[in-house]
Amino acid sequence: MMETMTSPAKSTRIGELDFLKSVMIILMIGFHLVYFSELHPYAKQVVYTFHMPVFLLISGYLMNFNKPTIHFFKTILWLTVPYLVMEIGYILAASILPIREHIDNLTIGVFINKLLINPIGPYWYLQSVILCGTTYYAIFKLSKAKFLTQYILTAIFFFSYSRFGLVSLPLSLYFLTGIVIRNSTLSFLDVFRPSFLSIIGLAFLIVNPENLHSDAGSGILIVYLSISFFLFIYSHLKGFWLKIMLFLGRNTLVLFLFSPIFTIVCKQFIPILSFDPTGLIFLVVSLIVCITGSLAIGWIMDTCRLSAFFVGREKIIS
Repeated sequence: MMETMTSPAKSTRIGELDFLKSVMIILMIGFHLVYFSELHPYAKQVVYTFHMPVFLLISGYLMNFNKPTIHFFKTILWLTVPYLVMEIGYILAASILPIREHIDNLTIGVFINKLLINPIGPYWYLQSVILCGTTYYAIFKLSKAKFLTQYILTAIFFFSYSRFGLVSLPLSLYFLTGIVIRNSTLSFLDVFRPSFLSIIGLAFLIVNPENLHSDAGSGILIVYLSISFFLFIYSHLKGFWLKIMLFLGRNTLVLFLFSPIFTIVCKQFIPILSFDPTGLIFLVVSLIVCITGSLAIGWIMDTCRLSAFFVGREKIIS
């Protein structure tokens, strides 16, 4: 999701990471559709075991502590601005609309709590990246300790944040794992290798609901195998569909920020499409609406030259 972070080697993009991000954002949008997720609760549980860990893992891997301080904090600033705008909007909407995270009595205290400590909606991800990324940069940039000590200090801070409910400890440790891979002699693609056989391991693990916990050993293995399997798909995907997926992967921030607007709108399709007991037609139609709608907002912002005030660059769509 973090298009603002530079990749490890050069400014060139890594196609495999863009593809993984595109798969994860589609899964995120799909299972944020309450109607569809309630029809397939077990599938939702499976997807929730790996999709946000993969995002945090990639975000940690792309985080660059070698940036000059002013450039790094510009990056953090232009994650903070859309976070505040969208989270404030979501909180206000939740106090009015009959959504799953409805707020019955929006007081100043509740507002501040949701904005700064316990975000609602999907925007907690940005809060986690901002907090964990800033902590990582401060420790690795300012501390003269050895790498191992820096990793331990970072983990201690992440644990402290989790105790105050600011971040999820398991997810922050996936972020830290991405950091470790980045600062090692290995690349992301050295650690995660494409394999068709990974689907066999995944099938074996996901049939048991006790394995569907991202902080357990089985959950960690599910995360690894899911990455391996999707990288295998990437290695065989060609032409039009590959271009589409890479385009979505380059623009996951746009989809992440604006898709919640359209998941609410898509509720209007339920009476029309409820003839399909699987909900798959609803899913496909809703995904098209959410993705095209989000991109349309991004295009309008670029056209009206608003993106510079929202994400700190001329164009939000890349």
